[in-house]
Amino acid sequence: MTTTIAELSLSKVYRHAQRTLATWLERGEVGARHGAFAVRAALVGLDATERSRLARWLAWLCVAARSRGVASPEARIRRLDATLHQAVQDALQRLPAGMLDVTSHRHRRSA
Repeated sequence: MTTTIAELSLSKVYRHAQRTLATWLERGEVGARHGAFAVRAALVGLDATERSRLARWLAWLCVAARSRGVASPEARIRRLDATLHQAVQDALQRLPAGMLDVTSHRHRRSA
């Protein structure tokens, strides 16, 4: 696995929280209960700046999910941590204009 310069400037606590959260989100609904405690424990160590960065990252994940036409992680984040969910909502509002209006670009192809 390669490490980027931007990743090197992030704290170890932030990188751990982001990776734990990403793994939890990838598990899907079935495995969500089992990993929720680990994610909450990882989030505790973040300072205000890091929580804001994480919220912005999650906001971009929500936009990406909408553009692919898949379920957004917003509901799962809300059940995990209400304050983080609110921070994600705030971050969504601060994204560049037009990002919230992104719709799926999938085109159905006929046989």
